[in-house]
Amino acid sequence: MTPLLKKPLMAALGVALALTGTASLAEGKLRIAEQFGIVYLLLNVAQDQQLIEKHGKAAGVDIQVERVQLSGGPAINEALLSGSIDIAGAGVGPLLTLWDKTQGRQNVRGIASLGNFPYYLTSSNPAVKSIDDFSDKDRIALPAVGVSVQSRILQLASAKRWGDAQFNRLDRLQVALPHPEATAALIKGGTEINAHFGNPPFQEQGLAGNPNVHVVLSSYQVLGGPASATVLYTTEKFRRDNPKTYKAFVGALAEAADFIAKYPERSADIYIRNENSKVPKDLLLKVIKNPEVQFKITPQNTFALASFMHRIGAIKNKPASAQDYFFDDPHNAAGS
Repeated sequence: MTPLLKKPLMAALGVALALTGTASLAEGKLRIAEQFGIVYLLLNVAQDQQLIEKHGKAAGVDIQVERVQLSGGPAINEALLSGSIDIAGAGVGPLLTLWDKTQGRQNVRGIASLGNFPYYLTSSNPAVKSIDDFSDKDRIALPAVGVSVQSRILQLASAKRWGDAQFNRLDRLQVALPHPEATAALIKGGTEINAHFGNPPFQEQGLAGNPNVHVVLSSYQVLGGPASATVLYTTEKFRRDNPKTYKAFVGALAEAADFIAKYPERSADIYIRNENSKVPKDLLLKVIKNPEVQFKITPQNTFALASFMHRIGAIKNKPASAQDYFFDDPHNAAGS
């Protein structure tokens, strides 16, 4: 089996610069970019158990898998467009941005969801009970200001509260920071960061690590129920030129979802091992077993954000349904 290669942030950026403008690699090569959190557990399991290689061999292809770790949708999108990676892992917001930008060119679309997870906006400021209470004294950490899925969800919440004209009312309070650093700042205190719109397990870690940290808002509240906030996407060219690799990747994701459902304990161990995580295993299991969390590859409830982004002019092209910005694959047929 081909060993898994993982590059840290700076090395990944170096690859991005070195390979700018290069064409997609040949069938059997797969470079995947992901960010931070247990929302990427499907990828952790697929790679740890070498499920991509397994499905590739069944199709007669030896697949070499490489993963890089970046922070923020803009960095992920830049890497995909430059040809530095083949598969992008980021929020629905960055997917929609690139889908809109690349129509008639690279034609980027979604491959699959990484599952449904509630994302929490938390704060250590006792005066902040709702988004109404944020003031110039507060700073909200999230992966990318104005464009990350967390920022887009907060914009949607703001539009619902104050009207579409004020959708970006809270953008001025946002600070771009990777989830691990934001969590550490929130737990420790003493910095300008006193709020964090995160994802699992960092949001749970923040809640457990500082008694003053509390939930201000859940993404499920804003989106009207369970939703796929983080997704995988690629270019039309990669999907067309690498049909066996693409199919093996999707098959591996589906098998990883089954694995997590059957073996939550082993899945938590895989996350700890693959991410060198210091998050306690019992906290990870709490996330994995949370009834609000669903590990599945069919996207759910992404269209509310897509409609909102078109309404405020963040994307020019108006999607009619989720099928417009996800590839026409069987598992996406029932996507929403």
